[in-house]
Amino acid sequence: MRYAVPRSSSPSPARPLTNASPSAERRHEARRVRRREERRSSTFGLSLLSDSEFTEGSSSDESDDSFMYKSEADVPPPAPRSRRTKLTPAQRGYVDDTVAAIRLRTRHHDPYEEWERQTRKDAFHSARRQQAADRTHQAQALSEARSQATERQAAALAEELDTVKNQLAKVKLEQSREENEMEAAWKDRKGRLQKRIENVIKEEEEKLRVKLELERKAREEEERKRKEAEERARLAEQRQREEQERKAKEEEERKKQQQLEEEQRRKEEELERARKEQLDKESEERKALGMSTSEDDWVAARQTLKRLKAGPMATVKGNKDLKKLWNEQRRKIIPKVGQVTNDDNSINTISQQIFEICRPPTGQLPADVYLALLSSLAKIILLQAETEVTAEKRSAGPLARVAVNLLSALEHFGDIFWAKLCQRAGGWPVPASVPAADVDGHTFTDAERTKVRGYREGETSAERAARVAGLLRVYFSILLLPAPQPLPRPFQLPRYWAYFARMLAQPRLLDAPLAAELLAVALDVGGTKACEIWGQQWVKLMALLYEGVTNGLAGSGRLIGGSTPDGKAARVRVQLEVERVLGGGR
Repeated sequence: MRYAVPRSSSPSPARPLTNASPSAERRHEARRVRRREERRSSTFGLSLLSDSEFTEGSSSDESDDSFMYKSEADVPPPAPRSRRTKLTPAQRGYVDDTVAAIRLRTRHHDPYEEWERQTRKDAFHSARRQQAADRTHQAQALSEARSQATERQAAALAEELDTVKNQLAKVKLEQSREENEMEAAWKDRKGRLQKRIENVIKEEEEKLRVKLELERKAREEEERKRKEAEERARLAEQRQREEQERKAKEEEERKKQQQLEEEQRRKEEELERARKEQLDKESEERKALGMSTSEDDWVAARQTLKRLKAGPMATVKGNKDLKKLWNEQRRKIIPKVGQVTNDDNSINTISQQIFEICRPPTGQLPADVYLALLSSLAKIILLQAETEVTAEKRSAGPLARVAVNLLSALEHFGDIFWAKLCQRAGGWPVPASVPAADVDGHTFTDAERTKVRGYREGETSAERAARVAGLLRVYFSILLLPAPQPLPRPFQLPRYWAYFARMLAQPRLLDAPLAAELLAVALDVGGTKACEIWGQQWVKLMALLYEGVTNGLAGSGRLIGGSTPDGKAARVRVQLEVERVLGGGR
């Protein structure tokens, strides 16, 4: 069968028609539909030709199978060839054009077909990817379902296991409880039985022990009575002998003590009588020179203090207006004294400010208020000395310089300051022993005399020694400082020499540990300067003092400071200070 392929006048899909009329476009669309139908019929656009139009002449019609026959004679003759109708030039041209069109068609690359083929391929790939994703999702879902089922199964099994364990624990607990009850009952029964047996054994042992103890006590009692009788006889004899020896020894010691006391009293009386005679002989000379004894100085300080309390202080405290004025001025002084430093400008400024408080430029204070204010000023300075100088001895210098400035500028301040110093330190600033009676003849009670001697309630001996040493350090610093004008007599330089002379002349004071402490303080403050002033006389005085702290005072043999631990420590300090002074202050 032969096919005739008409020439296709439609353009390629890759080359669309441009500038075509609507009728041409419709024709082109009809031809494209027709070609699509022809492709579906697998004719590739060839039209079926009749045998009358085209008869194929081929050598295939001729048979070459003559070898299948026995002889050439048996081979049938070839069929006569049909005569082909001779084609006209127009038909021949049409056939050639058709063959050329077929060849061109088979070799033509159609973009649409390529797109369609690629689309199928992409669709196939997309379908495969979707299938793979679906299968993966299904596998994951299946795995999750399997995991959830496994977890549910494990949870159910765990719950069952817990239930079984709880049941087993309950059974075990019940079994343990029953065992404990049985064991406790058994132990109780065993304990009661053993206790009953032990009680019986103890009763028998106790009976035997009591019997043996009674026998032993009877033997010991007999032995004790025998030994006591022997010991009483021996002790009675020994006590009698010791009593006789003790009485003889006490009598001998009493006689020796009486002799020593008589001798000491006689010596002290002789010394006191000689001192009084000497003082009486020198009284006229002392009056002429303006000198006084230690007793006179203490009496003067005591009288000033009593007059101050009974006069100005009582008047000011009894008058509200005067008391208010006194308190105002007193409160101004307190911070000024606390601001003193070791600086010349600070010392001079504070001294001037305190002077202006006591002597206001605007007008004089009432006399009673002025004297009461001087008493408060003295007390403030002494309290500052008790607190600061006790903690740091170098603070005594600035405080003493302020006191010197005020002593030289304020009238009556010297007498009041001396009275307040003796009030807080007792007789040690003089130095002098506090007598048994006051200046007005009133006999001191024990409490009054303790207060007059400078003791404070609840104060220990060490605290009192430190406090008095701080006060006297400021006092000795005042004695050695230069003054712009002469100071009152208790604060002049000769009192430094007089202090040592008076102290060494009173053995009763030298027995106290505080005496050695104050002598050490005095030497620490001005021992070197005193050696420069008095020279060889001071060296002799130091030799006498050194003898008193090492070998004892001449005549009595007693060491300065006594035999207490505090006295021994203070005596060592005095010895070191004397060696320092005599060594040139090194």
